[in-house]
Amino acid sequence: MQVDVLDIQGKKTGRTIELPEEIFGVEPNDHVIYLSVKQYLAAQRQGTHKVKTRMEVKGASRKLHRQKGTGGSRKGNLRNPLYKGGGTIFGPKPRDYSFKLNRKVKDLAKMSALAYKAKENAIVIVEDLAIETPKTKTFTGVLKALNIAGKKTLFVLPENGENVYLSLRNIPSVAGTVLSDMNTFDIVNAQVLILSESVAKVFTETEEENA
Repeated sequence: MQVDVLDIQGKKTGRTIELPEEIFGVEPNDHVIYLSVKQYLAAQRQGTHKVKTRMEVKGASRKLHRQKGTGGSRKGNLRNPLYKGGGTIFGPKPRDYSFKLNRKVKDLAKMSALAYKAKENAIVIVEDLAIETPKTKTFTGVLKALNIAGKKTLFVLPENGENVYLSLRNIPSVAGTVLSDMNTFDIVNAQVLILSESVAKVFTETEEENA
């Protein structure tokens, strides 16, 4: 899959990058995408929910009245779950929602998400940005030039792209990440995937090494 490299004005530079079919041309597997996204969202849950049982709520521990002879039902103490202010039966307790996925499953999910973006022509490659001073206005101008302003965008940065990240982090519709931290959820959640030129070359170089 050949993609043109654009400059910050949104014009073609005359360079192209061949994105490997082994990554961007695979047959997408929806189920592994689901599993990977589910794992990511589960890991975000704090799991700190907690209710008090009858052993933890306040209240006297004495029996309200004798067991028999009152004509009423049997009763324990005020902390009984059947009373207002009593403990909660089978309520939530702190727990860890995260679960494990095999590396091959996660890799396939990521490749499937990238393949969907390739099919939708939602991948843009931009020459490496040289931003000396972090400024949101500068990056907003780049988005307008690329005709993607307002769209949910994932910008994959090179490892040394700190100034670029600082320039985009205040834009609500844009998320920035380095290649090593890119995950399936971020790809699926974005409408447009922007790769800096140096990042796009990593895919090509990696594929050549594996060949």
